[in-house]
Amino acid sequence: MKILIRDAVENDMSFVHKLIVELAVYEKEPNAVEINVKELKEMGFSKKIPLFKCFVAEVENTIVGAAIIYNRFSTWKGKTLHLEDLIVTEKMRNKGIGGKLFDKVILYGKKIGAQRISWNVIDWNESAIKFYESKGAEIVEGWSIVHLSDDNLKNYS
Repeated sequence: MKILIRDAVENDMSFVHKLIVELAVYEKEPNAVEINVKELKEMGFSKKIPLFKCFVAEVENTIVGAAIIYNRFSTWKGKTLHLEDLIVTEKMRNKGIGGKLFDKVILYGKKIGAQRISWNVIDWNESAIKFYESKGAEIVEGWSIVHLSDDNLKNYS
C-alpha cells in the first residue's frame, strides 16, 4: 500500500471536513462540529494570513487522513506549532498512516524553527497516548484544557 502525504489544497476541504466529523463521533461529541466546508476553505486558504495548514494522507487517490496545524507562541519557548487534529479514517487505522502524518508535522515544525510542538489527547484514548509516547512525546500531568465558548463567550462582559 502506497501512502502519499502532501499539503492539502482548498478542494480537499470537503474530505477533511468528513474526517473532522468522524473524529467528533469517535470522541463522543457527534454534534460538536460547527465549522463547515466553506469556512474551512476561507480560514485555511484565504488571501490574507491563513489560520491553519493541513497535510493530507492519500491511499489510491483517496484522502484517508489529515493533520491540521497552526502557529502559536510560547513565552517560555518562543515559536510553537500546535497540532490541532491528527485524523485517520477508522478503516485505515493501524496501517502506518498516522505515523507518516505525524512525521510530516514534526519535520515541518523543525523546518520552520519551532521550539515546541504541542497537542491535546483525550485521557481515555490509550492507543493515541501509547503512539505519542512511542514517538518521544511527554504527556504533561497537572495541566487542564480550559475553554470559554458558545453562550459563555457570547455573554461574557
